[in-house]
Amino acid sequence: MVKGDFVFAIPGDLDTPTGGYIYDKRIIAELRALGWRPEVLNLGDGFPKPNALTLAAAKAHLTDVPKGRPIVIDGLAFGVLPEAAEALCETHPLIALVHHPLALETGVTPGQAVALRGSERAALACTRGVIVTSPATARTLAADYGVGAERITVAPPGTDRPKVVQRNSADVPHLLAVGAVVPRKGYDVLTDALGLLLDLPWRLTIVGDCSRDPPTAARLRADIERHRLGPRVAIEDAVPAERLAALYAASDLFVLPSRYEGFGMAYAEAIAYGLPVIGTTAGAIPDTVPAAAGVLIPPDDVAALAAALRRLIEQPEEREKLAAGAHAAAGTLPTWRGSAELFAQAIARAS
Repeated sequence: MVKGDFVFAIPGDLDTPTGGYIYDKRIIAELRALGWRPEVLNLGDGFPKPNALTLAAAKAHLTDVPKGRPIVIDGLAFGVLPEAAEALCETHPLIALVHHPLALETGVTPGQAVALRGSERAALACTRGVIVTSPATARTLAADYGVGAERITVAPPGTDRPKVVQRNSADVPHLLAVGAVVPRKGYDVLTDALGLLLDLPWRLTIVGDCSRDPPTAARLRADIERHRLGPRVAIEDAVPAERLAALYAASDLFVLPSRYEGFGMAYAEAIAYGLPVIGTTAGAIPDTVPAAAGVLIPPDDVAALAAALRRLIEQPEEREKLAAGAHAAAGTLPTWRGSAELFAQAIARAS
């Protein structure tokens, strides 16, 4: 495989504390360790809804990339750059990185979804290769976006291997939810479900960037107050890696009722720590969470979530059974080095 220079175009700050940016940052670091020389190009903030100035600047930056140099563009921006993609594909090997299709983000209107799907489909038609983070996203792009399977590479997020944690199931169960506070993560469903479980002992810590969507963060706090959950729920916003690791190690159950995930890095991290998981059947979550490690319910089903939580809070032996399944599954999770090697192969093929 020929290793060389390529441009990795990112929408905004690479240090943004979300799964997509963490993926980009870790893959870049691993590619450098493998001998590749990625040049990170910041396309500006506001994607996938950039203002006219940001959009024009992004197109100009991409046009300035020397001809013939491969360009990987993160899908948060790529999907709304069909005109730039059409121009670039004549002069550059163009690779899209799709974490999940933009039209599947919770909160977009039907009209916006149609526009985003058309825009992303047109942009993807201009690529020599498409990198996705899960088999579920690969299937969606092949079925709904006209991307041939031969152009798709699945390079899932890696998962670090923490030390084995021994938990004390006699304590009050500590629930953990990790994910940016945005509509797609389903925190409203979680608070509604927990409002039905005030008769049980439990406490919850939510770790997620509250600045991404201030109205959703405000609603979360209002829902906590409405359901009288305040004494039991702590919101820690985005936290350093060391603090997050400590929370995974100190928790008894991971729960996140997402409405869609292109992979679900937090679910994989929970499994790596031997945590039983409650998630949903949406998107790639079933690819990430094996039946032996968790319970998956339909998205937006408050009653089903409350029932799953009640069972696992009341029955520590069930949590222990799923924790054993998580420990067994942890050894099969992808590594960052392995994912970077798949990523590199995709660039090499497109070049």
